[in-house]
Amino acid sequence: MNKIHVIVPETPSDFLLKMVKETVMSNEFILIKNVDNLPNLQNKKILFAIELDHAGGNVEINRIFNKLFTLGNDSLKNSTGSVLVHNDNELYTKTMAQNIIFNGNRLGCRFPGRPLVEATGSLSNMKTIANALDLSLEEACFKSCNSLGETLQNDNPKKIDNPKLLVLHSSNYTTSNTLRLWEMSKRHLDGIDINEIHIENGTVRDCIGCPYTTCKHYGQQTSCFYGGIMVEEVYPAILNADAILWICPNYNDAISANLTAVINRLTALFRKTKFYDKSIFSVIVSGNSGGDSIAKQLISALNINKTFRLPPYFSIMATANNKDAILHVPNIEDKAKRFALNIKNEIE
Repeated sequence: MNKIHVIVPETPSDFLLKMVKETVMSNEFILIKNVDNLPNLQNKKILFAIELDHAGGNVEINRIFNKLFTLGNDSLKNSTGSVLVHNDNELYTKTMAQNIIFNGNRLGCRFPGRPLVEATGSLSNMKTIANALDLSLEEACFKSCNSLGETLQNDNPKKIDNPKLLVLHSSNYTTSNTLRLWEMSKRHLDGIDINEIHIENGTVRDCIGCPYTTCKHYGQQTSCFYGGIMVEEVYPAILNADAILWICPNYNDAISANLTAVINRLTALFRKTKFYDKSIFSVIVSGNSGGDSIAKQLISALNINKTFRLPPYFSIMATANNKDAILHVPNIEDKAKRFALNIKNEIE
């Protein structure tokens, strides 16, 4: 078993330390408290354990990431990460987790599906698990920490013969800078079986939040109350794919409505099938700024919640406003090629 490198900056609460203990269990670990004793973190199992202040921050974790970025964008290369976050109120835990996973991923760290255990002040976020397992809220939290530790230690992604890549988009090839960037990358994906599905306006109704029993009933049939393209094309394509690439132009710092509806409608399929063995990638183009906002939404919805794997460097992000402006972004062809080769390296 690899030693777990536990990053616990600043002063953790007793509850967070208990979460760490339940995650690490009997495994050997190395404790990292601040930027001053930062070892080489490549090829490691890393557990980020973060105590939040009243404003939802943690100054020392920012200093640690600053240091890691100065060491280069491969400072977490070939490492696998998981995250614990604790706060004494109901806010900020998911936001902090998104930031850690996003930054860690940009430095070369992969994250298995569902890499987070968050503990809000009341532990109300643990009610679903507690009810399902007939546990107290604290017991549900620590049980989740046990599972997180096992996943972190045992994560060992396998390469796939003849991998299948599903590409989902709702854009127009004649006008979309995001699709032009995808085309640049696609040229370097020889040997990958690519299936593209265009989610047209009006073809996917958003989830209406059916009762759990209704959603589970349809999910067991690999179906959904609304049916349509989701059941006929998207569900089978996701089940058949080894990786899903999301093409996401930045609309008001949010994923487009069509693709958001697709993500929401995955819940029925998720009732029957978990996605731990499927990776996600993304192509994100913003007109002005905010590509990180879209990437973090994908991380939260698909990696944290829906259990898709997050490979290192999962997203290529660029800024391009006017039609075909993407063609004039400095070194964009080289960036697209590196992105494609990273996809091949992760799944092929």
